[in-house]
Amino acid sequence: MEEEIELRQYWEMLKKRWIIVLVLPLIAALTSGVVSFFIIKPVYQASTTLIVGKKASEAGQAAVQMLDNSVLQANQQLAKTYATIAQSRTVEQSVINHLDLTMSVAELDKLITISPVKTTEILEIQVMNTNPELATDIANSMAAEFSKAVIEIKKVDSVSIVDTAVVPTNPVKPNKKLNILIAYVVGLMAAFGLVFLLEYLDNTIKTSSDVENILGIPVLGVIPSFEAGKQG
Repeated sequence: MEEEIELRQYWEMLKKRWIIVLVLPLIAALTSGVVSFFIIKPVYQASTTLIVGKKASEAGQAAVQMLDNSVLQANQQLAKTYATIAQSRTVEQSVINHLDLTMSVAELDKLITISPVKTTEILEIQVMNTNPELATDIANSMAAEFSKAVIEIKKVDSVSIVDTAVVPTNPVKPNKKLNILIAYVVGLMAAFGLVFLLEYLDNTIKTSSDVENILGIPVLGVIPSFEAGKQG
């Protein structure tokens, strides 16, 4: 019974200040939409994948190597080493020189993510930039410069590009719908908090129930509020 009374009180609080509950989340969602659509620049992602391996000395050994678990595990471990080489200062500086970029190595490094594809010996190079064409050029140049570096450093026989980077058409950031939804939920929570705070700070007596709760004595009578009619 007490829980029902408390829920009814909460509902009365929200109903009394329904404008805050309605307007504040809408303002938050609208603000997030404006920022997401018109202020934040869209970010595009271009990616390329490649595989590093040694050529078999004989054609018949190629299939054996592909089925050898020890070779696959070793190549997966090597993929981590190759990822470090690919994102080295030497490779990134070569990309800057090749594309005649105006950014530093540190700035370029922030745009690049290189990681081995899980349970494979394939490396994936991802580049994020507000310019989709530039992101694509950097990804493909990274693959080319990495191929030269790893062949020279590790003395491998081949670096094969599985997929070259293509110009992305859709941005990966920002997620406009998600941003608006999050803003609405946060605004709704803030509205509830504001309503309860205002109710907590409001120490005025409005009803006979307030008198009974504060003074702890029953109300014997209530003087009704009315307006005196005009005298003719």
